[in-house]
Amino acid sequence: MTRDGQAVGAVGKSRPGWRPDRLRQQREAHGLTLEGAGEQLREVARAAGLAVPAANFQTLWQHEQGEVYPGPHYRRAYCLLYRATEPELGFRNALPDEARKLKFTESSEPHNGAHVLAVERALLQLSPGTEDTDGRGIQQRILDAWKRRHTGGDPNKPTLMMVGGYAGSGKSEFARFISQLTGWPVLDKDPITRPLVERLLVEMGSDPNDRHTDLYREKVRPLEYQCLLETAYANIDCAISTVLTAPFIAEITDPRWMRRLINRCEARGVTVAVVWIQCDIDTMYEYISFRSAARDSWKLQNWDAYAVGIDPELRPVVPHLVVDNRLGAAISLTDQVRQVFGTVFQ
Repeated sequence: MTRDGQAVGAVGKSRPGWRPDRLRQQREAHGLTLEGAGEQLREVARAAGLAVPAANFQTLWQHEQGEVYPGPHYRRAYCLLYRATEPELGFRNALPDEARKLKFTESSEPHNGAHVLAVERALLQLSPGTEDTDGRGIQQRILDAWKRRHTGGDPNKPTLMMVGGYAGSGKSEFARFISQLTGWPVLDKDPITRPLVERLLVEMGSDPNDRHTDLYREKVRPLEYQCLLETAYANIDCAISTVLTAPFIAEITDPRWMRRLINRCEARGVTVAVVWIQCDIDTMYEYISFRSAARDSWKLQNWDAYAVGIDPELRPVVPHLVVDNRLGAAISLTDQVRQVFGTVFQ
């Protein structure tokens, strides 16, 4: 497996709906040579803040010939370059009801009708996971925060948005997208707690990348989440809306834990919105493989044992919203919405 190569081999090549000839058709329709397409792929990836692919002409030729399935960073860059979705570019079959056309008129006006439509389209990904979830209310709150971040104030109560999901599901990407829309700060467990967790594990005689032993689960993980929650409470006590992202596997399935969190927030006039990122195992494997984080080494080396513990039907025990990121569909859409807005997100 190579990072700039395409990472997933058999997983990608067996993906239903892969039509490599469509990449060549798109390139030729845009009047690009392989070298020109590679240059533009690097440019759009750099502009979007994505991992920049090498995109040499040999690799692009392999993609078009079906010899190598593009990894996630290539697919995201291709979608941005050709302003198309993964199904339209022949990377996979479309999910049911997946948005496949994103044709918006660009404008120098920051909040014109097309921009509002783009945000509303993206927020439709936040579908109610339970009947008693106010999905439309949360969507409107995010939209209001986006509209008002440049005009001085949001009339809604502060919001704590918890974005949870398994490793590699896309939760950090989606949390950053919400932050870019609303201006709400993101508190991501890994960058906040990792230095402390790694040092603590070493001091206790374990591997700094241990995330699977009883020592980590019983002695370190509770402190890790406590640090994250205390950081979030510091914002809540100042009435600052916040996007909080971590797996939250144990927490969202514990009614008492969730009730304590909700009660504390409500006592301070803060609304809790729980978002679960749904994803398939193959896509999670692909993204974990691509990011090559040291903390994921055990997962990758023992993937079958790790995957047994993944429950695709897991959902929070409280009212929640679900983002369907199977096959990376939701993250692909947020990439395109970011591109439509351009300087609005700067």
